[in-house]
Amino acid sequence: MQSVREKKARARYVPIGLKLMLSYILFILILVAVNFYVSHSMYDASMRKQTRLNIQGTLLQIKDNVAYKMNDIVQTSATLYDNRTLVLSLRSFEEGVEGYNRMNQVIIPKLESASKAIGLNLRMSVYFHNESVNERYKVWRDDSTRDFNEQTADIYHMSRIVDAAWYRGIPAEQYNETMLWKQVEEDERDGRISLIRRIVDMNNPLAIAEVGIMRFSVRKSELFDSVNFKKLGAGSELIVMDDAGEVVFTSGKLLHKGGTASIVGTNRYASPGGNPDSEYLIIEERLPQLDWKIIARVPLTIIEQEAVRVRTYFITICLLCVALLIGAGFIISRYFSKRINKIVSVLNSFREGDLHKRMPDKGKGEFSQIANALNEMGEDFEALINKVYLTQIQKKEAELEMLQTQINPHFLYNTLSSINQLAKFGENEKLQKMVVELAQFYRLTLNSGKTLIPVAVEVEQANAYLDIQKVKYGQRMEVAFDIDTNIWPYETIKLILQPFIENVLKHAWSGDRIHIRIVVQKEGETILYRIIDDGLGMKRGRIDEIFDPRDNSHTGCGIRNIDQRVKLHYGSEYGVSIFSKVGIGTSVQIRIPARVRNANPDKRGG
Repeated sequence: MQSVREKKARARYVPIGLKLMLSYILFILILVAVNFYVSHSMYDASMRKQTRLNIQGTLLQIKDNVAYKMNDIVQTSATLYDNRTLVLSLRSFEEGVEGYNRMNQVIIPKLESASKAIGLNLRMSVYFHNESVNERYKVWRDDSTRDFNEQTADIYHMSRIVDAAWYRGIPAEQYNETMLWKQVEEDERDGRISLIRRIVDMNNPLAIAEVGIMRFSVRKSELFDSVNFKKLGAGSELIVMDDAGEVVFTSGKLLHKGGTASIVGTNRYASPGGNPDSEYLIIEERLPQLDWKIIARVPLTIIEQEAVRVRTYFITICLLCVALLIGAGFIISRYFSKRINKIVSVLNSFREGDLHKRMPDKGKGEFSQIANALNEMGEDFEALINKVYLTQIQKKEAELEMLQTQINPHFLYNTLSSINQLAKFGENEKLQKMVVELAQFYRLTLNSGKTLIPVAVEVEQANAYLDIQKVKYGQRMEVAFDIDTNIWPYETIKLILQPFIENVLKHAWSGDRIHIRIVVQKEGETILYRIIDDGLGMKRGRIDEIFDPRDNSHTGCGIRNIDQRVKLHYGSEYGVSIFSKVGIGTSVQIRIPARVRNANPDKRGG
């Protein structure tokens, strides 16, 4: 019966972590909701104001773009307005060759240069009073020329326009100020507008003489390409209005069929057939040097759209905040379990042998005390293991010294035996030379009791040994050294070349002569010694016997000792390997790590 009650109690139990999490979520939701209401209210008013400023900024950019293009055309016309060279050529009424040169060398080049001065599709028409100038023009009244895209310069006689209303409507000339923007000739049909301006002769300072009329016709779609209602939003209108109140260009909904703008109130506008109560935000910008203006009519619904966008943005941010804060609450709720996992992780590392791992836990709580106790225990274990490790290192050193003592007497015995033979046969000169070379060899070998020596000294020891053997064998032995100069900065354990050379001279003879090649080179992070001979060679089984640690015979003990010395000092991945083929020869390779010599050598340093 008690078991059933316990099961029911466990079923009703809510973990403390879940309780904390639910309380935290409720607190977060209330906090975010209040923050959303206050922030949205403030930003809504700010965004309405910012939207109006953005529309004003966009309209200002549109105005500057239109003014820039109109000013480009005005500046181009200024190059012909009172051009001295052009006016002088127009004073001449000569025909024939002189007239031909005037046309091709002055008039046409200047007009074509002006028509192509800017990147717009300009139709330039010039009307001269001097009828000795030949007319040169393209017929624009044909509908097929409406979309003609080349920049052109046409020349007409003034008689073609003297009766035209647009010519008579040009105001009296004020120097460098009088100009007119108007749709004339084929402009209305082709959707263009022209800058009309005089070409004047300033020869008489008291009177400005008209030499001709220039007209720069440009597509309205190019001149007013930046006047695009889409920059303000759907349902907006942009109107370019001249000084007479006539609509020059529109983008968006047209005001009315007559084309004259009518503004009702300050922010309302009567749309034809539309709702007269539709509210608009109306902003104007005037074009510089002209009494023209650009009017923007923006429905207030666009501003409402901005408010909706801001509201959506705030809701998204709030949802993200809720998600992040809930995630943070989940992380906090797992805080204690993670700390326990850290303790378990450190203990597992200790069990696996990694005693360097610590718990960086600062504080005064229970977990901090546990962490400190674990850290101290790890330090104690590590100190104990290091002590045992040092004992093992000392044991290795003793083994190395023992192996070294096994090699030296063996070599000395063989050399003294050779000296005895020389003395027996009375070869005193060779005997003296061998004794000197033996002294040199032991001077290098003893090396003040150091175990590690420079690679160069090891090579010198091998060479000293060979000098001893040359006394004995003479021309029967040929030796070649192949030494990589990059190995000089590195160190090696001593006396690892000589025993292999001795082994060649003792066991590898195949006839009266033998060739030995000694190679020392650096490959990557390794130094390789190679002793290569052309002697008898060995079978694979014999090589295996040499490296068999169970073989207690003295055969191959020198090679085995060197292999053990290298492995004891550098590790099992280094040591001796032998490659041999019967009747061809043997290649012995000794592999050690490339370690730079210690600058402050001790007893074991080189």
